[in-house]
Amino acid sequence: KMTQQMRDLQLAQARKPPGPSSPNAAKRLYRNLSGKFRVNYTSFDEGSLVGRGEKEKLRKSYLFQSNAALFEAVELQDLDRVQELLKHYSAEELDLNTPNSEGLLPLDIAIMTNNAPIARALLQAGAKESPHFVSLESRSLHLSTLVREAEQRVNELMAQVVNEAPNADCSEKEKQLKAWEWRFRLYKRMKAGFEHARVPDAPSSVHLSVASSSSLQVTFWEPLSVNSAVVTKYKVEWSCSPTFSPPLGEAVINKLKDLHFTIQGLVSGTAYHVRVSAYNMKGWGPPQASVPPFAIPSNWREYDGRAPRRRGQAEALDHLLGQVKTVHQHCICHEPCKNQPQSRKHSVSKSLKHLFHPGSKFLKTLKRGLYLTAIFYKDDNILVTHEDQIPVVEIDDTYSCLLMQDFLWLTKVSCMWDEILWLRQCVTVSQSSCSCILQTRFKMLLAISQMQGLLGIQDLGQVFFEPIKDKQGNILIVTLKEVKTNQTFESVRWVPICKLQTSRKSVSSPEEPTALDTLLISVQDKLAYHQRSSHALSPGLYLGYLKLCSAVDQIRVLVPEQLPNILCHVKIRSNPNISREEWEWLQKMASVEEPVPTEPEADRSQNPLFQELQVAIKELMTLVNIPLQEAKDFRLYSQEVLDFGDQVSFLLLLPPSDDVCTAPGQNNPYTPRSGFLTLPLQIFELGEEK
Repeated sequence: KMTQQMRDLQLAQARKPPGPSSPNAAKRLYRNLSGKFRVNYTSFDEGSLVGRGEKEKLRKSYLFQSNAALFEAVELQDLDRVQELLKHYSAEELDLNTPNSEGLLPLDIAIMTNNAPIARALLQAGAKESPHFVSLESRSLHLSTLVREAEQRVNELMAQVVNEAPNADCSEKEKQLKAWEWRFRLYKRMKAGFEHARVPDAPSSVHLSVASSSSLQVTFWEPLSVNSAVVTKYKVEWSCSPTFSPPLGEAVINKLKDLHFTIQGLVSGTAYHVRVSAYNMKGWGPPQASVPPFAIPSNWREYDGRAPRRRGQAEALDHLLGQVKTVHQHCICHEPCKNQPQSRKHSVSKSLKHLFHPGSKFLKTLKRGLYLTAIFYKDDNILVTHEDQIPVVEIDDTYSCLLMQDFLWLTKVSCMWDEILWLRQCVTVSQSSCSCILQTRFKMLLAISQMQGLLGIQDLGQVFFEPIKDKQGNILIVTLKEVKTNQTFESVRWVPICKLQTSRKSVSSPEEPTALDTLLISVQDKLAYHQRSSHALSPGLYLGYLKLCSAVDQIRVLVPEQLPNILCHVKIRSNPNISREEWEWLQKMASVEEPVPTEPEADRSQNPLFQELQVAIKELMTLVNIPLQEAKDFRLYSQEVLDFGDQVSFLLLLPPSDDVCTAPGQNNPYTPRSGFLTLPLQIFELGEEK
């Protein structure tokens, strides 16, 4: 018998024994798993009286019970229990793809009882069908054998119960009889599910898009029909011929969490046809052709042969900086630099002890001047001195107003904290000119060096985009850095931010707070800004809105508070690539000076990019609070696509030329709703680079 052969195979391979044989047994196992494994097992430690060998044996016992509980939960069609097990244990711990003594896997039971929710949950966890079912005939024969053997066992037990006198053995026989009757009904239901199943319909939709000059992206959706068995895999085929003769390649998709596939290694400029078919336990269904029916791998740069904007720029800048250093290294003032190590390698825990040294030169109060403060934070804690003060050093006690150009210069310096010593020496050479600007910047470099020396840390983090000013004439420049290490520092005091805010005794009035008080009040907002400014966009093509406003000494750019390192934007689609054909269409629009498309036209209704842009423009106009009719005068920037790596790209939406930048005193009738910032353009550029 086929079932007996599978059982022999299981024994030969030392597979696990069968699971519980009744619903009550399944419930007992599940309660045991929930109440013991997740609590008692995780509480074991190395000092426990139980030895390692005993603990490992106990762990295997619990994992076996979790596997048996999974089988029973699937058989009982208990979706909640299945999801709970998959959440707490990995596929390896559950032996998700190891057959039981009947040669079945959890996924086999789910699909043959046509329980689609459980089957999908198992598939997303990495479950597979049994490899023993090599054909429809073998599966049918195996199910028939299981049903026949279960029926035979039920008849045998029934005869024993009827013929035997009531006793303890008889009571046990009755329990076995109930268990086998339940299993007999399960096998009949599985057999009926298999016999009534049919091959799946074609996928309901297959979308084809150009991913690059050598790849295509295929996105598909499961069949709409609910009458066939659960789909367990898909097949993607591609060919240069619409008849797929000859086929060029195929790929089988077993991981069904995301139904998409990227075909790599294609020839640019060649048309490829794609189709997708679904598979269930009855076999492969009919294929579904893609929409559009074919696609040509390409990239917008092929339109005019343009090279990437940033190609080689970083290397060129490094080379230029090296040349500048070479020119200056022979100056007399740089001689001491030769004995200086290029990078200080203090251990953080050791060097931060300076914070609590009685001789540290951190300030406790401000006295009308320009100051630098460094905020280091970890989770909800902030680093403070031995006097529970945020580290502050003085830049200049005679500086009553901070010129924006000096502040922006300091933000650029923050990109090269490791070069402060070299920059100080360069500025020292130039001080002979007695320039007030150079003297101020030299004092900034001195303050940075002092902060680095006291903290023992070179990298002070990111400069906050706006200095803090008070009515007493103090100006506070803030740097922010997150400490991500899990190391516990013995000599460092991490104070909860809320405790620091409540314990500080303010020396100013609420109407006129000092710069330090303002810093403590707003520190959580600044930390939130710092964290958001390092977030990255998910892969895709975006539509960005460029809006500037000018002042006397700076130009500012409108950005969202939630992502201040990126322009106001909405997502057009998940595919970041603009194909050559799409770029040609955009160029035609620009050449005839058409307005931005907001209403569909018959000849454009089949253009996917046109439809995507329509939706994106409407969403973006709502986001920035501009009436949709005003968008008719807006323009798409057609000089290039802004590429940020290989995964994110932007198309820019520009207001009319007279409204791109709002001049001082000019009234803007359409003010964005809350949730936006205006950053100095140079600060925005630095954040974008990072």
